[in-house]
Amino acid sequence: MNVTRSLFDEVMVPNYNPASMVPVRGVGSRVWDQDGNEFIDFAGGIAVNALGHCHPELVKALTEQGNKLWHLSNVFTNEPALRLAKKLTDHTFAERVYFANSGAEANEAALKLARRYALEKFGEHKQQIIAFNQGFHGRTFFTVTVGGQAAYSDGFGPKPGAVEHCAYNDLAAFEALISDNTCAVMMEPLQGEGGIISPDPAFVKGVRELCDKHNALLIFDEVQSGVGRTGHLYAYMGLDVTPDILTTAKSLGGGFPVGAMLTTTDIAAHFKPGTHGSTYGGNPLACAVAERTFDIINDPAVLEGVKRKEQLFRDTLATINDKHKVFSEIRGKGMLLGCALTEDFAGQSRAFLDASTQQQLMCLVAGANVVRFAPSLIIPDEDIAEGLVRFEKAVASVVAAK
Repeated sequence: MNVTRSLFDEVMVPNYNPASMVPVRGVGSRVWDQDGNEFIDFAGGIAVNALGHCHPELVKALTEQGNKLWHLSNVFTNEPALRLAKKLTDHTFAERVYFANSGAEANEAALKLARRYALEKFGEHKQQIIAFNQGFHGRTFFTVTVGGQAAYSDGFGPKPGAVEHCAYNDLAAFEALISDNTCAVMMEPLQGEGGIISPDPAFVKGVRELCDKHNALLIFDEVQSGVGRTGHLYAYMGLDVTPDILTTAKSLGGGFPVGAMLTTTDIAAHFKPGTHGSTYGGNPLACAVAERTFDIINDPAVLEGVKRKEQLFRDTLATINDKHKVFSEIRGKGMLLGCALTEDFAGQSRAFLDASTQQQLMCLVAGANVVRFAPSLIIPDEDIAEGLVRFEKAVASVVAAK
């Protein structure tokens, strides 16, 4: 069979518009397409490939588990799931873990649990969920409704009710919205898809205090910001604010699909047998890979390395911007960075992405005005340097075409 990019247009649902090149192999932070062209990967599969492509330890974990046991269903438990859950609870605030296959599923579980908790503990009046404009929490109907981007949630008919939004980093607006009818507040401790927006520390602390005041659960969506991405194991650890429920996915599996919801014993008790579930969630293959990924990343040397590499990016991006003047600021933390475009280049983030691909660099966007980098947490310094050389050429080509 002749497999080319044109086959996509013949056989796939057209909800994606992938690049013209087709990657076929990856090692570390380098990827090769069908024609043997080498790309540097600053995209990381959208903050997923936290240890790059085909990390030998992950390949080993996958192969070893693949020769033992793939899938059981949750009629049984399994050793990799139990080991991973123990490590997650040992190294976070949480006491209980629920496994899913993705960030959206972990968020769906978190929202359902929050609603069930409030219903059973306080009554039917306590059902409001508050989230934030430009937030992103997944593509299921519940999670996309809670996400604060109409472009993703509109056009599918009636939405789940009692979901309201307010501006991120606006504590006064939040305080005006929250009440004793609020069951949960869902927020990203670093907004990803919405433009790589860091939270004001006073805002996060204020949200936590108001949740406590009104007996509302605080849910941190750490699907993108978690597992070392910000230089902390989870972003909440750098904010001195602890959520009641935390969701994690993306980097957790290092490229293998897995998600998890973390919470306390008291809250978890409201998911009794039969109230929620997942056929594949917690399967031994996913958990074996995730356990090895977690072990490697949960290392002070790796986490410190993320912070050092962030500075390498920032220093070189500042030099590029001194020359080309296309960015108003560099946002984000660790290996989740956003280059916010100036007004002169408003709405053109896709042009920078396409130009980067032409220069054999893989990157991302976060909305129409931000170019996003979410590379491997252990990307070699020389790949950062070479990738940014290619990025400067891409920037120069966009500037020249203006």
